[in-house]
Amino acid sequence: MSFETISVVGLGYIGLPTAAMFASRKKKVIGVDVNQHAVDTINRGEIHIVEPDLDMLVSAAVQQEYLKAVTTPEPADAFLIAVPTPFKSCEEVVIPEPDLSYIESAAMAIAPVLKKGDLVILESTSPVGATEQMAAWLAEARQDLSFPQAAGEQADINVAHCPERVLPGKVVTELVQNDRVIGGMSKRCSERCVELYKTFVMGECVITNARTAEMAKLTENSSRDVQIAFANELSMICDELDIDVWELIALANRHPRVNILQPGPGVGGHCIAVDPWFIVSKTPETAKIIHTARSVNDHKPEWVINKVNVAVTDFLNLNPKKTAKDVTIACYGLAFKPDIDDLRESPALDITKSIAKNHVGKVLAIEPNITSIEIDNIELVSLEESLSKTDIHVMLVDHRQFKKMKLNDAFIIDTKGIW
Repeated sequence: MSFETISVVGLGYIGLPTAAMFASRKKKVIGVDVNQHAVDTINRGEIHIVEPDLDMLVSAAVQQEYLKAVTTPEPADAFLIAVPTPFKSCEEVVIPEPDLSYIESAAMAIAPVLKKGDLVILESTSPVGATEQMAAWLAEARQDLSFPQAAGEQADINVAHCPERVLPGKVVTELVQNDRVIGGMSKRCSERCVELYKTFVMGECVITNARTAEMAKLTENSSRDVQIAFANELSMICDELDIDVWELIALANRHPRVNILQPGPGVGGHCIAVDPWFIVSKTPETAKIIHTARSVNDHKPEWVINKVNVAVTDFLNLNPKKTAKDVTIACYGLAFKPDIDDLRESPALDITKSIAKNHVGKVLAIEPNITSIEIDNIELVSLEESLSKTDIHVMLVDHRQFKKMKLNDAFIIDTKGIW
């Protein structure tokens, strides 16, 4: 059965590029999002996020009438769910628990328009068992249709998990080139999922079951988190021992079997800073290394803030006629990684907010990928403006614009090793 109409639920950093990619292959695509601004923007042929080459794809798809955006799902042959999976909000919890309410809402939204023969794919990064839970919600809502958990290969509706695994800033390229892990709830579900993705995926589509597909994405990001935690812990050790951590890592990486990552101010983004907790929450007594890595990376922003506080004290000791109110701090970068506008789970943003909350003087933010920000006591300024006003420089994100800078100031906290 071919897929003539494809619905993508959730038009964010993953959903919109995916929708545009199907549309570029002359498939009719219906994008669904609860954000009216996003829907209106897309229907004008424009985009509401920053991602190289995506604007051209969306513009062409809308002009050629292969892509439209709506707020309420419409009938389709395949439904891809790409909605957030944040934590449940509870500050007292030691181990954050995943919030599947967005997935449940998406499932309830598409349930009324499902018909026999449809394929439903969960792309959202999810804890193990989420795909089965989604199928259960759908089965409860549509008792007139059969689902793979009960009907197996003969199910009216096929269900699968296929996690996104792309790098922000290179999403358009990696959607096409990267391998995909296909986790169907039955063999038939997997086969149909492969058929759909082969519309544009040039990489290999590797078949497994839904639970393993869910765990694969969590494992990929947890592995990165553990490696980053080693680098971040090493940077704090080296600071105590008066050793240049970047020189040290460069020397250690000359070993043919050593590849230490670069330290930073923490770990951010919608994946690496979040996904390991999905494993820990399911197996808290067993996932010891993964849990420790999360703790190390979550602690790094506090360490950076303490370094800033020490720098303020040192500055005032050298300038006894000034008070803390006279000290201007510039924070370079707010995004969670270089050269994008994505602020989700960004340690740079959290550090800047904390500095602004506690520092009585001016706090400047330099983020070349956004045009405005509404945070108390933070002034968004240009790079040139910051250089003429700043007493203490805090490098948080190594955007390409910052790598060209030369600073001779004594008061520099460089978490990225570029100054």
